Amino acid sequence: MRIASQHRRSIVASAVVAMAGFAVTAVAVAPLVPDASQLPQRLVTEVVEPAGLLSQLDELAAQQITLTRSDTTRAVDTAESLLSRLGVRDAAAAAFVRGNHNARQLISGRAGKMVQARTADDGSLTELVARFPSERSDLARTHFTRLTLALVDGHWTARSETVPLASRKRLASGSIRQSLFAATDEAGLPDAVAEQLADIFSTDIDFHRQLRRGDTFSVVYESLTADGEPVSWNEGAGRVLSAEFVNGNKTYQAVWFAGADGRGAYYSPDGSSRQRSFLASPMEFSRITSGFAMRIHPLLQRSRAHLGVDYGAPIGTPVRSVGEGVVEFAGSQNGYGNVVQIDHGKDRSTLYAHLSRIDVRKGQRIEQGQRVGAVGMTGWTTGPHLHFEFRVNGRHLDPVSVAESSDRLHLDAASRPQFADLARSVRSDLDLAQTVTSQRAAFE
Repeated sequence: MRIASQHRRSIVASAVVAMAGFAVTAVAVAPLVPDASQLPQRLVTEVVEPAGLLSQLDELAAQQITLTRSDTTRAVDTAESLLSRLGVRDAAAAAFVRGNHNARQLISGRAGKMVQARTADDGSLTELVARFPSERSDLARTHFTRLTLALVDGHWTARSETVPLASRKRLASGSIRQSLFAATDEAGLPDAVAEQLADIFSTDIDFHRQLRRGDTFSVVYESLTADGEPVSWNEGAGRVLSAEFVNGNKTYQAVWFAGADGRGAYYSPDGSSRQRSFLASPMEFSRITSGFAMRIHPLLQRSRAHLGVDYGAPIGTPVRSVGEGVVEFAGSQNGYGNVVQIDHGKDRSTLYAHLSRIDVRKGQRIEQGQRVGAVGMTGWTTGPHLHFEFRVNGRHLDPVSVAESSDRLHLDAASRPQFADLARSVRSDLDLAQTVTSQRAAFE
């Protein structure tokens, strides 16, 4: 039976050939033989009995079974709770996770690590692989850490390595009806991409005051995978590769381009940098509650010049530096409450007041967009908000006007041919993003 089973296809083929030959012969000799219906017939019956149930169970028990289960780590996880959730019953493996320096990465640090465990049929662990963001800030967008626990010659080993993330392009576009986040949600964009989109165009569009119903956007971004598995951190979204935003009657475009030195930035199709010296706002999303103008002071109840801009936002909302510089002051200043003041050089400085928390220290070097604190209501204030000032030579200026008039950088001549090729391909991707979304809308 085993031989027949192994060579079933050959046997069937031979039988078909033999029958075909027989049929041809039969046509030739049919007139010389009696009618088949006249031939004697015999019925043969044979009982086929399967092997007993116990013997079948014995055969199954003899097979080696490997089970795989996946989960993500939680902030409250211990070695035992994580392994239990993965279906692992292995005290030695739990002890190794607790005691080994590399293995402890599994339950220490940030939650959300992607974990895959392989177990034997008795529930003992044979291998565990965890994947999570690289702790190196310069590799966080492009690489991940792979932690592998393996049983080798009866002893557990732990190996940690930094591995490149794989990526593929995704396209999306949408139209503003209420807010940017509502529109990006409707377009199926991850929040991480929406935040990048706001950052990229923040020097041209004040998303607090200038966003209009009917504005449109298109975006091409990276979707990241680790060993073929979609990553769970940052919703699996990588860098925005190109984007277009139509605000009113103006169209703004951005292309990510890395030069020969490996450092990248966003540029307009003409090669000018999207990055200005100063961002338009110290917060990603909020509303201006008091602009740079005369007003009735909410506490003093008399007309008084407001020498900054107030942004209403919940307590704890991140506050970022609008430009690079050095922290000149970080502490408390009477009515301003908790304050951070940054020196940007050339007699320019910014001030961030009423903070609930200060995340920098005096003398610290700050990059553009870096977090300096969080919104609060310390000092003289009637509610949670950020008071923001921009000063040049000690004179207060409108921060929004300063951001709009700040200079842009430009590509060097050697990089322009390569950038021109990239810009042409980007245009095709953005056009395709608009087409895909239009077709999807037509079917909805």
